[in-house]
Amino acid sequence: MGDFSRPDGARHPHHPRSYEITAPGEAGEVRAVRELGRRLAAAAGDDLFGCSCGDDDGTRHATPESNRLLDPLSPDGIPARHRARWAAAAPLGLREYAAALAAGAEDPAPPRGVPLSVAFGWLGAVRPQPRDAAWLLAERAPLRLLAGAATAELAWAVRESDRAGLEGAVRFFAGEEFTTRHPKRRRVPDTARDLLLRHARSHRPGDLAVLERRLLRAPEDRIRRS
Repeated sequence: MGDFSRPDGARHPHHPRSYEITAPGEAGEVRAVRELGRRLAAAAGDDLFGCSCGDDDGTRHATPESNRLLDPLSPDGIPARHRARWAAAAPLGLREYAAALAAGAEDPAPPRGVPLSVAFGWLGAVRPQPRDAAWLLAERAPLRLLAGAATAELAWAVRESDRAGLEGAVRFFAGEEFTTRHPKRRRVPDTARDLLLRHARSHRPGDLAVLERRLLRAPEDRIRRS
């Protein structure tokens, strides 16, 4: 599905430039507004020779119906539906935060009292529609919660994480939110480090080399082994 740009330039801050519509009902709605736009354009005398809108997202011949359906800022549109479904599926304790992001907040206050292991699990969970209009939010939201946490807190959360949490933890620790930290802030105790490397070795081998290079041992571990 292609990008939708409003004439006034307004955009949802977390809307991806491309996304997929796979639900049969929603795909049917898109086909209907696309055909309506073509019919209205033809009736108005527009030259449709060479028009490729059979392959585009339905916005080449915009109508009020296509604007309502495809505009990322439309509360009745398909992007809003995708974001609402994603927010409703957020872990308990994070749904209000997810709903604020889905509504267009750029930087809502993070929730208090939610363990970081929950954010790891949120990042690592398998989504049934991974490339829908909420995929950018699904990437950003848990990373925002994790990026500001101290390494010691993140390492403890690794120890509390289940398999989905470890999946998210490996993604986080191998990503730029962690790998660009100062070396002093990349020191991870042995237990958490071993859990991350073991999971990467078995399930995310592409991240293993980065983890081995960027996860530094905590000073207290070196002292304990001496």
